[in-house]
Amino acid sequence: MSPPPRRKWSRYAVETKALKLLRPLGIAFFVLISLFPFYYMVLLSMREISEVIESPGSIFIGIGDISFDAYDRVLRSVSDGGEGFVRFLINSALLASATVVLTLFVSILGAYAVARLQFFGRRQIHFLFLSVYLFPPILLAIPLFVAFSKLGLRGQLPVLVIVYVAQTLPVCVYMLRNYFETVPRSLEEAAEVDGCTRLQVIRKVTLPLALPAIAATGLFVFMIAWNEFLFALLFLVEERPSWTVSLGVSQLTNIETPATTLMA
Repeated sequence: MSPPPRRKWSRYAVETKALKLLRPLGIAFFVLISLFPFYYMVLLSMREISEVIESPGSIFIGIGDISFDAYDRVLRSVSDGGEGFVRFLINSALLASATVVLTLFVSILGAYAVARLQFFGRRQIHFLFLSVYLFPPILLAIPLFVAFSKLGLRGQLPVLVIVYVAQTLPVCVYMLRNYFETVPRSLEEAAEVDGCTRLQVIRKVTLPLALPAIAATGLFVFMIAWNEFLFALLFLVEERPSWTVSLGVSQLTNIETPATTLMA
């Protein structure tokens, strides 16, 4: 008796072929809807305001119609009639970079101490760090404002560096501590047998192995310092030359600012 004929299209085969077809279509669809707002923003920034008023829904622009006047206005200094965003970008870059360097320097040493050294309360200290990080920043705004005002430090970027380091340090110590605990102790003990001091062990063994975590933590701190608005508004609003990008962008959201400039 011959076996029954195999079905050419089984349910599994149909589902497999359908997934092969739908997967790239789905990815392309989500990429399109994610990138379209960014594309439209760039498109508006390269058009004249008169053209935007006439046809705001146009999603194409000719090569000859491209204009960089909006970017020129955004980057030009205030004395020349612009918005002065070059100064704001420099301030934000310096502020974020200084915050990253100081935070990583302190948090690396603190996280290593919590992960490797034995002291009273070692097991509970990470909960303390997290509890400090859970405090809403607005609770510290008024005390810090009063303190720095009495010290005459308002309007200076180093003030924000201090605030940002204090704000990001607890969570950075918590993040790096968890990674340092995954580094094998045997490697550090072998380095100590070879005559390395504790600091040499950290520099030559632990840090190279923890570079991915350090890079991720540094990027996390940089993004917080770059995008932070509350404390920048609180301490720098009276000194326009010290403004950051977030403060500069907030000043563009008025009715007098053309849409092309805002998109740029």
